[in-house]
Amino acid sequence: MKTEDAVVMITGGASGIGEACAKGLAGMGARISVCDIEENRVNEVVADIVKSGGNAIGITGDVTSEKDQAEFVRKTVETFGRLNVLIPSAGIIRDGLMIKTDRQTGRVTGRMSLEQWRSVIDVNLTGTFLSVREASAVMADNGWKGVLFTISSIGKEGQVGQINYSASKMAVAQMPKILAGEFMMRGIQNIRVIGIAPGFVNTGILQNMNQDALASMLKDVCLGRLIEPSEIVALIAHCIQNEAINATTIEITGGLCYARSRAK
Repeated sequence: MKTEDAVVMITGGASGIGEACAKGLAGMGARISVCDIEENRVNEVVADIVKSGGNAIGITGDVTSEKDQAEFVRKTVETFGRLNVLIPSAGIIRDGLMIKTDRQTGRVTGRMSLEQWRSVIDVNLTGTFLSVREASAVMADNGWKGVLFTISSIGKEGQVGQINYSASKMAVAQMPKILAGEFMMRGIQNIRVIGIAPGFVNTGILQNMNQDALASMLKDVCLGRLIEPSEIVALIAHCIQNEAINATTIEITGGLCYARSRAK
């Protein structure tokens, strides 16, 4: 599939990787539907794309809402006449230990709240499921060539203090194989499913963290620096164009191997 003139819907498109995808793919000629809960930021991203000569619309809503997700897809198709690519990049982090204990007594002093667990699962996992379900339905019904992405993370490998986040990202990393298999069983040949699992990306979350801690993290990255959002956009564009890529999750980490940690 050509990136040029493809209709791309991006949830979480008002910031971070989603914003980079919206602007980057618009620059390649794609028509963009930016969906996010932050109305002001949605308008800003759309305005930036239009100012640069691109074609985009903005839709405000909640990725955890079935009604909003159906409306995202409906408005995208109503405006552009079809839907070819879904990038569900909406995601949150609510880190914490499942239980906290006193180092001296060993007694439990705190627990990860149900809200802390559920909020991450709702946005990262359920939100992705709803986006993929609604987008795949219109692609299947209309026979449009489509690529469904899932945005996982290297955190799928399991990070201490991220039991909620890691669980959500491991789950979405498994979606491509499962869904591609379901589509093949039903003779749906026009839709591919691809997962993207970034490592440490140069977005606001890491830019604003303690820089000494960040430098320590980067010692485990062969590349020696953060992944740029534009590099993720380039990978997604390649996946859209290369029809041999399907039913897999691709890591883009710069070589995150934890060799230093294991050598100690």
